[in-house]
Amino acid sequence: MLTINVAVLLAVIVLFRLRRRTEARSRLDERFTVVIVLALGVLIAPTPVGRGILDFLGELVGGFGEDGG
Repeated sequence: MLTINVAVLLAVIVLFRLRRRTEARSRLDERFTVVIVLALGVLIAPTPVGRGILDFLGELVGGFGEDGG
């Protein structure tokens, strides 16, 4: 039996949707993409990968804060 991780499936969908030309998108299409990206974020957030991304972004932002001031 083949199982598909929903987060991986949404990531693939997001990649295909973002590759399209911006001029060809309607407002409904853009909203749908935003909803898919938010759902992907909710699925990734509680995982170890999501924690790693959060830690990395926190260090990155902290580094910019130290350099800028």
